[in-house]
Amino acid sequence: MTGEAGRPRDPEVDRRVLSAAAEVFGEDGWGRFTVDSVARRAGVGKASIYLRWPNKKELLASCLEARITPVADIDTGSVREDLVRLAEQMLTAFFGESGRATTRLLLEADRIPGVAERVAQLRQAQVLAARAIVRRGIARGELHGGTSVTLLLDAIVGGCLNHALAAPAHLRPQVAAGLTDYAGELVDFVLGAVTAG
Repeated sequence: MTGEAGRPRDPEVDRRVLSAAAEVFGEDGWGRFTVDSVARRAGVGKASIYLRWPNKKELLASCLEARITPVADIDTGSVREDLVRLAEQMLTAFFGESGRATTRLLLEADRIPGVAERVAQLRQAQVLAARAIVRRGIARGELHGGTSVTLLLDAIVGGCLNHALAAPAHLRPQVAAGLTDYAGELVDFVLGAVTAG
């Protein structure tokens, strides 16, 4: 794809704009997300953005697609290991470079025209992958047959989200450094409650 007068697009400008879009959305939300604010943050002219994206909706959609990684379907043969990896993926999404944008997207996606549909598809894929992990654990006899798939996943995914929301800004780097340990501790805590007795 080329820009004005056949000049090739500069991938560095694309990277800066998408990074700035994630920061602005993460800090200000959809209501205050503007092409002007992204251009200022990225240090580029608005014309450079409009050459690439026709409006702020398409800019945000591109930003989120480039930065939000779907939950992978994990099957290590152990429900505990699968759930730990799931928790690690969720925590990485919440604490990563675009973590604030990811978190805000969970709250605001339904209000953003054109983006809501894309996020709904992503959520559906994530839910199916996560539910498959628990169902395999039940089928292998690692979890009791009456285990609630929904409640188990709510506890783990909700725990990951709460961990991200509760972490004070000045402690986020320190908390992020311990995400692997936290993922294991969280899963062990939840599984302990599910398998007790």
